Amino acid sequence: MRGSVRQPWLLPVVLVVVVLTGVAGLAARALYPPSSATTPPVSAVVPTEAPVDPTDQPGPAEVKGTGDAVGHPLYDQVRALLQTHFDAINATDYRTWTSTVTADRVRGTPEKSFRQDFDSVQDGTIIVYRIETSPDATARVMLTFTSTQDLADAPAELQSPCIHWAVVYPLTLVEGQWLIDQNSTSATPQHEAC
Repeated sequence: MRGSVRQPWLLPVVLVVVVLTGVAGLAARALYPPSSATTPPVSAVVPTEAPVDPTDQPGPAEVKGTGDAVGHPLYDQVRALLQTHFDAINATDYRTWTSTVTADRVRGTPEKSFRQDFDSVQDGTIIVYRIETSPDATARVMLTFTSTQDLADAPAELQSPCIHWAVVYPLTLVEGQWLIDQNSTSATPQHEAC
């Protein structure tokens, strides 16, 4: 054929360009993750300072997390543990409650004391803010919640039918399961009347 000149070097050059473009694309993808990876998951909540109507206290009993907490690898386990824990308190279900705490904490809270302390308590608006893990199989969970209760079940230092709590729950890994432990961080929570 006239006018048709084969250039043997053209095919290898095109292949090299295609391969280099693919490698550059993969490198860029690794260095710059998609924008959706930097936004909080849909299930994350943004805490608000908007006052809750007193008749709606303590708020929903569902445990939720902020973007920081939801992004933590342990969030699903921690959320499930706390949901079971708070559901047990709301139902005054001692047996289920004992499945969420360490043996030391169970020994420190016999069933009679649990029932006396929590018989009118309802917890809600439960928000996990942060989860911090340690190499020694322990973790700390920073959360807030609201409780309503009869004055007889309110803490002696804050006799109120509605209390906002800010606490740090220590967790310990026991036989592959995270449990709420007992130590000084949970013994002195911050709290104020609603």
